[in-house]
Amino acid sequence: MTQTFLEPIAALSDNYIWLLHDGRHAVVVDPAEAAPVRAALAARGLNLAALLVTHHHADHTGGVPALRAEYEVPAYGPAAEDIACLTHRLREGEVVEIPQLGLKLAVWEIPGHTRGHLAYVGADFAFCGDTLFSAGCGRLFEGTPAQMYASLQRLAALPETTRVCCAHEYTLANLRFAAVVEPDNADRIAYQGRCEAKRAAGEPTLPSTIGLERAVNPFLRVHTPTVAAAIAQHYGYCPADPVERFRLLRQWKDGFRG
Repeated sequence: MTQTFLEPIAALSDNYIWLLHDGRHAVVVDPAEAAPVRAALAARGLNLAALLVTHHHADHTGGVPALRAEYEVPAYGPAAEDIACLTHRLREGEVVEIPQLGLKLAVWEIPGHTRGHLAYVGADFAFCGDTLFSAGCGRLFEGTPAQMYASLQRLAALPETTRVCCAHEYTLANLRFAAVVEPDNADRIAYQGRCEAKRAAGEPTLPSTIGLERAVNPFLRVHTPTVAAAIAQHYGYCPADPVERFRLLRQWKDGFRG
């Protein structure tokens, strides 16, 4: 693969549209809106090569019709979800090839947030939509706790240097919950300080890395004694089953207002 540059483009209130480019050609992931993509391409003198979509929610697909009409490029997304204007509907095990960038991305089905949610994985990137967030994970709108737990564990098994390209700037809110679950986690404390400084400077906290998420993200750490103890303190018990632990932790986070 040629040298590539990764940039998050801010959209809507807290979305990121991911722009991966080599200085000439670009791939765009989860285009919530068309206008920020047009502006980014024009400012950098880039030619759009493809659109990638992780799931059907409007804040990930809203710009697809306009961009497809204007640029006439392939648009990839999940076969299991109803998304307008896709040209390629993908399933587990397929590979997306972007010849302009010399890029190959494996297609993973990672259900939980939605029924057919995809991740695009390769070249040290994981475009994971709303499944794995920095210090958090997506809500279970359509899938089961078992599905989401399995999806997160699959992502967590990637090499630690893999860049986590999730689609929302939720990091500080997630870290506030992580601080309640593991108040003495030194990695989380240091990371929270760095993220607060970045946001104060108007900078994104993303991408994260898989290695960092293993250290700070409570949803990847349900097997640890500290997270188990927090679940036990909150609920009065902690089950041995990691899926049930995950379910309880997600339930706790759903009602968290910290």
